[in-house]
Amino acid sequence: MLSLINLDPALEVALMGALIALVPVSVVAWRARRQGLRGWPAWQRVLTVLTLFLTIDLVVFGAFTRLTDSGLGCPDWPGCYGETNPFAAHAQISDAHAALPSGPVSHSKAWIEMGHRYLATGVGALITGLMVAAWALRRRAGALSPWWATATMVWVCAQGAFGALTVTLKLQPIIVTGHLMGAMLGVGLLTAQVRVLDMAGMPVRLRQAWSASPLRRAGWLVLALLAVQIALGAWVSTNYAVLACTEVPMCQGQWWPEMDFQTGFHLLRPLGGDGQGAFITLSALTAIHVAHRLMAVLVLLVLLVYGGALRRWRDGTADASTPWRRDGQILWWLAGLQLVTGLSNVVLGWPLVAALVHTLGAALMVWRLVHVLTCTALPVASRSTVHGDVYNALSDPPHQGLHAGEPQASAS
Repeated sequence: MLSLINLDPALEVALMGALIALVPVSVVAWRARRQGLRGWPAWQRVLTVLTLFLTIDLVVFGAFTRLTDSGLGCPDWPGCYGETNPFAAHAQISDAHAALPSGPVSHSKAWIEMGHRYLATGVGALITGLMVAAWALRRRAGALSPWWATATMVWVCAQGAFGALTVTLKLQPIIVTGHLMGAMLGVGLLTAQVRVLDMAGMPVRLRQAWSASPLRRAGWLVLALLAVQIALGAWVSTNYAVLACTEVPMCQGQWWPEMDFQTGFHLLRPLGGDGQGAFITLSALTAIHVAHRLMAVLVLLVLLVYGGALRRWRDGTADASTPWRRDGQILWWLAGLQLVTGLSNVVLGWPLVAALVHTLGAALMVWRLVHVLTCTALPVASRSTVHGDVYNALSDPPHQGLHAGEPQASAS
């Protein structure tokens, strides 16, 4: 009998992920050295940006794994039939596919599933390296607090546990939804770290004005609404409820079709089940779909209004331009992208490309909103040293690096 949790190949899978992570790290390090990058804060930023980029890739790859029904392509974890790769498990995969040709196991699905795991362990390896380096170099001027990297390490361990549960609980919708929401949390954590490092080159006056702005405080509500909408979208996808409605704006030829919200939002139930031992009904799937659709209207309007407010925001000086004007434009573009891809999923029968871009758009929304909301005011009283105001030490653009002789302080 196959053990769903088989740690025998865990070390080999981890090493595979580390090797995968070395490829982009080597490329980035080579280019950074050629451009004259110097100083740990500058390297910390570059490596964190790389990890953020790969994490967003991982979100999309996870959606690809789910949408191609490859989530159980290897029915154990973290390897594949106790092996490091599908090549070594060729015989077992062939036997499982022959026994059930329409089932979840095939050679292509196994490779997709293991590709997702390799990329996930690669991201984990990068985060581990960043945490070790952050603690070792925490006293360097302008370095990010090592607790950021530690929190990210805790996050990646939790995501690994969710990955294991996804397999052992046979794609239970609440677990898969939680796994996706965890991925979005990782995007937010890494974005915040990059943003804190980037703000070293921003005028203190502008940082303080934005930190105290009511518009920034309102942005947290926008982010909360977006999180709810992403969770609803994940619930639609993990329950395969996208095609419960195949027309817009009506559904099944009605403005308010028959819907069973109680069953649709019964959280603890198996994939395809209603939690009472029967199959989930169309009315329950319709309730899931319509809830996401209605919330989408609200979130779209809120994003349009908030984007417009960002474009108009000023810091109280005569300067007519702020960095947040561009953020407002980006939010508008992302809102439009989500509208188009969301409609495409419905009217075009859930094409793979549209579904993947829709997931990417959600991750980019989180990225941009966290980028907008993260702000360090850096009050003088808590950031001064015997060498003078530490603002001076942090005023160089991050890509130029910092000198070892500057005040020892950490950005937080």
